[in-house]
Amino acid sequence: MNRIELDFEACTGCGACFDSCFVNVFRWDDGAGKPVIAYVEDCVECNKCELACPVEAIRVIPDYAGVYWPPVI
Repeated sequence: MNRIELDFEACTGCGACFDSCFVNVFRWDDGAGKPVIAYVEDCVECNKCELACPVEAIRVIPDYAGVYWPPVI
């Protein structure tokens, strides 16, 4: 399963990651005013959240375990 790291200290709560995620991996924590990674298993590794973050507080780490790589001929 993919991992998404969110640096809560660096996060400004701008919502760019939340708005950019088309598979709804994030939920919004109204109390903290910041996103919460709620459904990491739905991440499709598009990296839109990572690219949208103006302070680079988010990192998507793909898991390639079990992925079949065909032999190079």
